Amino acid sequence: MSAAASAPAALPGVPVLPDPANLYAGTAADRMDPALKDLPARIYVPNLRGNDVSVIDPETMKVVDRYRVGLAPQHVVPSWDLRTLWVANNAERTDAGSLTPVDPATGKPGQTIPVDDPYNLYFSPDGRSAIVVAEARRRLDFRDPQTMAMQYAIDTPDCGGINHADFAADGRTAWFTCEFNGSIARIDLVERKVTAMLKLKMPELRYKEGASFKDAPPDDICTSTRSMPQDIRLSPDGSKLYVADMDADGVHVVDVASFTEVGFISTGIGAHGLYPSRDGRQLYVANRGTHKIHGPRKGPGSVTVIDFAKGEVVRRWPIPGGGSPDMGNVSADGRWLWLAGRYDDEVYRIDTGSGEVAKVKVGLEPHGLTIWPQPGRYSLGHTGNLR
Repeated sequence: MSAAASAPAALPGVPVLPDPANLYAGTAADRMDPALKDLPARIYVPNLRGNDVSVIDPETMKVVDRYRVGLAPQHVVPSWDLRTLWVANNAERTDAGSLTPVDPATGKPGQTIPVDDPYNLYFSPDGRSAIVVAEARRRLDFRDPQTMAMQYAIDTPDCGGINHADFAADGRTAWFTCEFNGSIARIDLVERKVTAMLKLKMPELRYKEGASFKDAPPDDICTSTRSMPQDIRLSPDGSKLYVADMDADGVHVVDVASFTEVGFISTGIGAHGLYPSRDGRQLYVANRGTHKIHGPRKGPGSVTVIDFAKGEVVRRWPIPGGGSPDMGNVSADGRWLWLAGRYDDEVYRIDTGSGEVAKVKVGLEPHGLTIWPQPGRYSLGHTGNLR
């Protein structure tokens, strides 16, 4: 029996899954909220070093707007109720952080709200709280999802570099990656505390520096003793966690019930972002390649496709010229994967059928872009983790 099918009853306010065997059934291409269907399709790109947002029309492949927000915008995040896009401005000084609301009907920003250290932003599955990921503070701040007034906090002192998350279907548990100490934190959202930490294992082999996307399997002895986990996503049945690891060059597979690592899938240099396909059968992995901040290892950026049922890579796509694919999401119809080219000041549109890549120049150091609108009933945050 799947973990989703055998899970306890959902907490009050957590929408029931349309298909208990598939967490992503509510995000299929034909599941667009009627209230969103007439919104203009746009790609919202936060430019980290530009302190602004570029807005792309995906039909014309042109930047149609650009506006200032707060300092160091990291991610553009759909709100739980799908009515607002929030720009998480993670200033170098944590006391200068802020959130900027954007109205997706007009594409224009509203009044920026001062918020302590918002590296990333999620929402509790019941919609009662916005969860500001205060990375530098090692803390999760639960706030009113409309006003961002503080409700309470969960301290995560053993989770260095807390950043990306996913949530159980019943709304009781969350898992957050700890980038700087190679772990995952399991958090009880009811008791409001960390209940377990899992240290991830490094593989015996990883890719050589500069390795081509065609180099599979990896053949370089891994000398690193600590992983660097990034994005995290549940399998469709909720039984496994897939964790991208930028230093291990692949994806860890973790059993949810036992909270133990049960496998590893090599994908490419700098595995970073994870995005389920619209039919929930595949997982797109953005391999960022170039390490200009986090270490000396370098290589070409690429995208690999994992088949959930097979548990293996089934396709590999290079980014022409190398590139640095980072965060993004899948278009509403599932035809395109859009990713920020973080260290190349561009955005990639990747054909999910052929892997063909088109590029759009944007601002300085684009990071967690989002596509809007997207199918789904509610948003758990990040660049569009919808259910």
